[in-house]
Amino acid sequence: MFVEKIVLKLYISGKTLRSDSAIRDLTALCEELPAHDIAIIDVLDHQELADKVDIMITPTLIKESPKPGRRIIGDLSDREKVLSGLGIEKR
Repeated sequence: MFVEKIVLKLYISGKTLRSDSAIRDLTALCEELPAHDIAIIDVLDHQELADKVDIMITPTLIKESPKPGRRIIGDLSDREKVLSGLGIEKR
């Protein structure tokens, strides 16, 4: 059975406690996912990438694939809510 790879991008702003927490929460969340790719993008270093997808607030997690794309803004600590919000089922 073919499972489409989940592509997630986490937009953060600098090395802050909030950014560190979002990275830690995403890493823990990914342990529950099937095949996936993640990218962590610091908007302070790559403003053009943030502008391209209209990032106004960080942290923002975007699911690019499988479609439809979805966003979660802010706290990522509640795994069930994040997975549900992104439309992803646990493996």
